[in-house]
Amino acid sequence: MLVETLKHTAGDAPYSTFGTVLQIAKLIGARRATRLFLVVLLFSSVAQGQERYRVPWDKVANETIEHFQALLRIDTTNPPGNETLVAEHLKKILEREGIPAKLLALEPRRANLVARIRGNGSKRPILVMGHTDVVGVQRERWTVDPFGAVRKNGYIYGRGSADDKDNVVAGLMLMLLLKRHNVKLDRDVIFLAEAGEESFAAAGLKYVIERHWNEIDAEFAVAEGGGGSLRDGKAHYVRVGTTEKVGRGARLIARGTAGHGSIPRPDNAVVRLANAVAKLAAWTPPMRLNETTRTYFERLATISHPDAAARYKGIFDAGKRPEIERHFAQHELRHNSMIRTSINPTMLKAGFRSNVVPSEAEAYLDIRALPDEEMENFIERMREVIGDPNVEIKPASWREAARPSRLDTEMFRALEEAQKRVYPEAITLPYMLTGATDMTPLRARGVQAYGIGPLSEEGEYRDSGGAHGDDERILERALHDFVRLQWYAVLDVAASR
Repeated sequence: MLVETLKHTAGDAPYSTFGTVLQIAKLIGARRATRLFLVVLLFSSVAQGQERYRVPWDKVANETIEHFQALLRIDTTNPPGNETLVAEHLKKILEREGIPAKLLALEPRRANLVARIRGNGSKRPILVMGHTDVVGVQRERWTVDPFGAVRKNGYIYGRGSADDKDNVVAGLMLMLLLKRHNVKLDRDVIFLAEAGEESFAAAGLKYVIERHWNEIDAEFAVAEGGGGSLRDGKAHYVRVGTTEKVGRGARLIARGTAGHGSIPRPDNAVVRLANAVAKLAAWTPPMRLNETTRTYFERLATISHPDAAARYKGIFDAGKRPEIERHFAQHELRHNSMIRTSINPTMLKAGFRSNVVPSEAEAYLDIRALPDEEMENFIERMREVIGDPNVEIKPASWREAARPSRLDTEMFRALEEAQKRVYPEAITLPYMLTGATDMTPLRARGVQAYGIGPLSEEGEYRDSGGAHGDDERILERALHDFVRLQWYAVLDVAASR
């Protein structure tokens, strides 16, 4: 009777679990063993839930490469973009598999694609997103055709391979697998291939949000902005972007008296501008951590060399902090930017002839603000640092701010579990990007958005080869792992139990 009861109860439970309980039954009795088995089965069903859908990953890998190469060979350099070429290509693939897709276009040549696989509606949708435009190239600096999708030494080369057609192909493969395996969903899964991300163009996500928000409204979103590090071929950590600094920008305009270049003047506008830029460069805005950066440094300390671990732990100690901040400013530039609002002079403009003292000189400052920075107060502090009423600061805001995505959501936990499955030797680090993505506009509308992406060898792209670099490339292995990671995470959050 016990055996029949257990067989009936076990269903699809692993045979090893069934056999173990039968052995235990001989020792503790049928009734207690059955209760034990039900408990084991409960936890086993959760752990095995993702295995309801057996994916032939070898075949998926080959198909992923084919689709990825096709996307890379479509030149969507922005400007002008021509993203409609990719959108139409994706639409044909999706509709051939029975997945409805539509193009949303403010400009005919710059279409966005949106596709949806519907769930039972018991939970709000999840949005999977990638952008189809790429930055320009200097072909003479590439060793391969930047739009040839060349496979070499375990890599795929091409403009957009790391930014962001990897996310596009991962989203495409997710939709194809969900459809082919007839996955039962509690949530709609939405795929958006957006145009114009590299400049937050009016025809891209901005247009979709303003005119077609109902097409992408979701509880969670995953997009670019993550990744991670491989050390000697083994995963070290996986980054999940949960927030990002906000591009603000400002112009400094110094004014003085115009005159002949042979006569030095105390109110020379160029000198005033140079002094103002130098003072801002010497100023260190105050450090401030948020939930993401606190957790990031806490977790990073657990996998770092003792010296580095001491720094990452010490950042929470007010007495040790000044020395650590100086170290960051000299040797860990990204960490230095992560802990404060940063100011970087990027462009200068002054004069029109070599023998004329100009009446105005101008500099552009690339300001990347912490998500909660009060910019009016920050600009006022800049004025105090400059200390010259003849230098005007004109803010040039171009991104909206948003609260960081939380670390206690079902989606973040699913990404952590997917990391353990694909990269069991690694850990997950919540991460604040110093750059910008199109997740901020989603976060500003209440979507909990997370940045994910493929891993790369530690230090590999220090000089070139990464996003926006010459010979941009991605490890084939990392691309396949990324497709798997996204599949497991979305399945965990969206599939019916």
